[in-house]
Amino acid sequence: MKKVLLMTGLGLAALGSAQAQMPEPTIDEKIEAAVAPTARFISDIIFYEVQVAGAGIPLILVWLLAGALFFTVYLGFINVRGFKYALDIVRGKYNQPDASGELSHFQALTAAVSGTVGLGNIAGVAIAISLGGPGATFWMIMAGLLGMSTKFVSCTLGVKYRDVHADGTVSGGPMHYLKKGLAERGMTGLGKFLAAFFAVMCIGGALGAGNMFQINQATQQFITVTGGAEASFFGGGNAWLFGLIMAVLVALVILGGVKSIARVTEKIVPLMCGIYILAGLVVLAVNFSQIPAAFVAIIEGAFSTTAIGGGLVGVMIQGLRRGIFSNEAGIGSASIAHSAVKTNMPVTEGFVASLEPFIDTVIVCTMTALVIVVTGAYTQDTGDGIALTSSAFATVIDWFPLVLAAAVILFAFSTMITWSYYGLKSWTYLFGNSRSSKNSFKVLFCAFVVLGAPIQLISVVAFSDAMLFAMSIPNLIGLFILAPVVKSEMQAFLTYARSSTKRPLTQKSVEAAQLETEV
Repeated sequence: MKKVLLMTGLGLAALGSAQAQMPEPTIDEKIEAAVAPTARFISDIIFYEVQVAGAGIPLILVWLLAGALFFTVYLGFINVRGFKYALDIVRGKYNQPDASGELSHFQALTAAVSGTVGLGNIAGVAIAISLGGPGATFWMIMAGLLGMSTKFVSCTLGVKYRDVHADGTVSGGPMHYLKKGLAERGMTGLGKFLAAFFAVMCIGGALGAGNMFQINQATQQFITVTGGAEASFFGGGNAWLFGLIMAVLVALVILGGVKSIARVTEKIVPLMCGIYILAGLVVLAVNFSQIPAAFVAIIEGAFSTTAIGGGLVGVMIQGLRRGIFSNEAGIGSASIAHSAVKTNMPVTEGFVASLEPFIDTVIVCTMTALVIVVTGAYTQDTGDGIALTSSAFATVIDWFPLVLAAAVILFAFSTMITWSYYGLKSWTYLFGNSRSSKNSFKVLFCAFVVLGAPIQLISVVAFSDAMLFAMSIPNLIGLFILAPVVKSEMQAFLTYARSSTKRPLTQKSVEAAQLETEV
């Protein structure tokens, strides 16, 4: 008996000694352990898959693609026909300076683009190509071109059904056109339910895709260029401190409202897009002889049944998933920013909004993809979207990782401040427009900046994608129902724009031009 007690005592002592020697989990590790299970659980629900040709197809992707195809055909390929009008409106040809609203067409576009052009174009493209091969690029481009039509519909409705408050501020977006638009069709109950559902998911999307994903990749890139996890001050469990610094900077901007956000984004977005595209052109120029082979690899990979990532279906899924994540067409978020535009003709902002997926996916994503393919960087196993893109640029511009780090941080910053506005408008829709309501969300948003910095990429991507894509469920239901409203407004504007009598742009002048044509 004494021997048993002695052995038991020694065993407990040894166990206690081993536990004492085990390192205490860092704050970063504690945050990851708390967030990861919930993120994966939510992702499994939203991305429920059906098996086709040996590959799992998330039903949510089928839903989004069906919507984009429907609106493209239903509106007579307005994504192509309306391109010239979109450029004219951004240049100011159809400006209405005395109209209700807070932002110019250009400011509304840059504010919305800042919520899409960012890490999805840098890290997201790399993730898609590393998992699906070069062929994923083709499907990203398709997602961008078709998504132009969905953005057109969503943002037209966002302006049409917006609320203009007594102080001149504006609240718009899916919450409002789902509630008001469906009520006009005798679907009041359904409209209220879908609006509330969207608002809840948008808050989650703001905290995930528009916040945690952005700060996570910005943090990782900053740590990489400052010596790595071992040497950087923000490595070794201190990543949350970088998040804290960014949270303070975000707070300084979002306290000023959408006008403050627009003043920042209209400067950051064109500058960083220009630098990023210029660097991409330099890499492509150096690897000019490889460009034809890159396009061959992209086209062949897009339709190859033996491509990596699960064959044809697998490549398509990767491309569409990252493309939609990047441009957010069908999600409905951008209409919240576009609703603040100064115009009394909702469809004009629909045209402007259609430029977003083109800029975001067709131009910027394609640039990133070509750089990764021509340099052969996609064959590396970096395990990190940003690191893959960074290594591709570094093959030609060895100091570019420093520039990319700055770009990533600025892109992340602009995306976060824009998504804070999306989340805020959804929050105030649910909880009221009081100062205390607004401030409570802003505090919550900044807290998630700190939380998102240290956790692992897989957890961030799972939570971000799930919340973002869930927003499309109520949004697309509303867009299908309200599509005839948009088509009518589109036809009226096109008639006005083509008419020889150029009256000042008002709802009445547009309707008059349409009546004259019909007569």
